[in-house]
Order: sequence, then structure tokens, then C-alpha cells
Amino acid sequence: MASTTTTQRNVVFVDGVRTPFGKAGPKGIYAETRADDLVVKTIRELLRRNPQLDPARIDEVAVAATTQTGDQGLTIGRTSAILAGLPETVPGFAIDRMCAGAMTAVTTTASGIGFGQYDVVIAGGVEHMGRHPMGQGADPNPRFLADKLVDPSALVMGNTAENLHDRFPGITKARTDAYAVASQNKFDAAKKAGYIADTLVPVATRSATGWGLATEDEPPRPGTTLEDLAKLKTPFRPAGRITAGNAAGLNDGATACLLAGEDTARELGLQIGMRMVGFAFQGVDPAVMGIGPVPATEKVLARTGLTIDDIGLFEINEAFAVQVLAFLEHFGIDDDDPRVNQWGGAIACGHPLASSGVRLMTQLSRQFAQHPEVRYGLTTMCIGLGMGGTVIWENPNFEGDK
Repeated sequence: MASTTTTQRNVVFVDGVRTPFGKAGPKGIYAETRADDLVVKTIRELLRRNPQLDPARIDEVAVAATTQTGDQGLTIGRTSAILAGLPETVPGFAIDRMCAGAMTAVTTTASGIGFGQYDVVIAGGVEHMGRHPMGQGADPNPRFLADKLVDPSALVMGNTAENLHDRFPGITKARTDAYAVASQNKFDAAKKAGYIADTLVPVATRSATGWGLATEDEPPRPGTTLEDLAKLKTPFRPAGRITAGNAAGLNDGATACLLAGEDTARELGLQIGMRMVGFAFQGVDPAVMGIGPVPATEKVLARTGLTIDDIGLFEINEAFAVQVLAFLEHFGIDDDDPRVNQWGGAIACGHPLASSGVRLMTQLSRQFAQHPEVRYGLTTMCIGLGMGGTVIWENPNFEGDK
């Protein structure tokens, strides 16, 4: 009888790319652009950047979207693969874990690689919040509220962020505004250094005024000051702390990445941007969903035998500044620690929900190349309805043992 033993193998992040992120709404750069076409651009760009990869070697295309309807529906992983010109033999599927959709597309397909059932995959996410606002068409079961399964605030992300401020009174609006200003400044510096452009694929756009070309993110506001932020309204609570300035906006955009078994990457001559060490998702009280990255990170640290002190680079999704600061405070990390979000974050560049996880990974991979002294980094994010997700990665360029 033949052996059925499967050998676990290393999973590597080969390359990642994203579209420029736009502002959601009728005046945004992607107002007349389809969501699936944004995904197609990222898939084609990955193939252009990695010409040694035969598209027929791709075993799966996993694409996430939070609102799976219209041009984000119809099993978007499969339809995007066909539209991108991949061979019809390449399968695909859609996935939803709200903001951590792309992160889950990565961890799910990476598990298949580690188990030996995939060699190369494409994983990513898209959100066109201009066409499909968060929650559009959803019909939450009345028992959520009638049976008090969740607090009513759990269904409005801005309210959950205000609740997090309540839980951590030491995280003041002044601190979150200062963090937001720093995010804008760091993103602007990274952009000027050419780091951001390297992660983007230009997208042709069309509107009532004609054709255009999106080559950079629309949301950033360089030069933002504390005085600017102090003037903003607090829409979720009178005299609240959450504003449009210390939270990510409503955005459109797509991301995609190539993952492979390390043996396959070496066989095909693909670069190894980083190596997956472990991942974890954890549920929390939906009314304070922003705390999710804390237990998710504790869980994966315990699983991998690492400590927070082993992490040399952090890419934390900035859905709200308070959520980032709650994470940092829990782990005893300073608000302005240089290991954290070196290129700024979603407060500056935007957060098209299901796409953002791969943005974090793409940036961490490129930061690893700049920092051979760092061995481990992590990508983490809070997730709507009360969850957190964290992935720990190892730097293949680490020189500490040489």
C-alpha cells in the first residue's frame, strides 16, 4: 500500500502589489471603475513582475470582498482569474472575513501550501466602498439585538472605536490625533523616498470628464497638523474622540500577492520576500472589536514560541488610531516606536476593507529587505464583529546569525 504521509513545508510570500487606493463616492478616482477590474490589474501586474512563473502553475486564486454582490460577487476569485487571462485550469474562490479578508485569503491558501496541496497561489482582496458600502444589503438576524447577543454599537465600527476609548481612558483624543499626524508624515516620507510607488500598479480610469490614470493614493493629506484635526467633528458621539482624521476613510482598491512553497519558489527562481512563521485569529466582544489584535497576537506568539520582544517590525492596520494605541499599550510599546508602521498606515493611505491585509504584508516584505538586522515581523488587524488576526513572518535576509 502506498504511503499517504504528507510532509509540511515552508510557505513564502513571493511578491505583492496593490492598486492606488481611492476615495469612495461619486468623486473618487474609481467611481466608474469596476471592482473586479481592479483585481485583474493586480493579478496581471504580479505576472508581469514575475515572468518566470508559468500561469498554468498557479493552483488557486483566492480573492476576498466584504460585500459580495454586484461587481464584487459571482465568486470573484474565479471570475477575476478568467478576466486576467489565466488558463481556464486555474480555479478560484471568494472569501469574507470583513477587514481581514485578504489576510484570511493568505492564511487559508498558505495552509494548503504547507500541507502540500498547492505549490503557487494568488491571494488578495478588493473593496469598492463607493459602489458597495459596508453592510449594504445585509440583513442581520434580529436576535443579535433582541436577545442581546451583541451590543447595538457592535454593528457600527465607529461606535466600537468610541467604546474602546471608554475602556482605555488613558488613550486620549490628543494621543490619537498625534498618532494620526505621525501616520500622515511617515506615509509622505515613504512616498517621497519611492517606497510606496514600488508597491503600486497604475490603473486606467474613466469618468464623465474622460480617461485618467491613477498612479498614487487619493486619501493622504500630507501636512496635516494637530490643529487641523482638533477642528473635526466627532460623528459617532457628541464630544467623542473618533474623527475622520484619526481613522481610516471609506476607500476603493485591490491587492494581490503570490505565495509559494519555498521549494517551489527556488525551483522556479521566484524571489523569497518573507517566510510565514504562524498565524492566529481570535474572537473578542464585538462592541470593542478594535482590541482583537491583542489576543490574536498573544495566541500566535504562544503557538510559535516567540515573544513580543522578538518582533522587529510591526505592520498594524490603522482602522482607528485608538485600536493601534490599545495594542501598543498592552504590549508596552511606545506610541512612536520606530518599529511600528514605518511607512505610515491606513489613516493616511486608506483602508478598502477586505484588501488591506495584503497591503500590510507587501510593505513588511519590502521593509525586511531594508532591515537585514530584523529577523521577525508581524502583520495584524482588527476585524468587524469582534475579531483580530495576526500573522508572524521571518526575514529571509536576516544576517544576525552570520
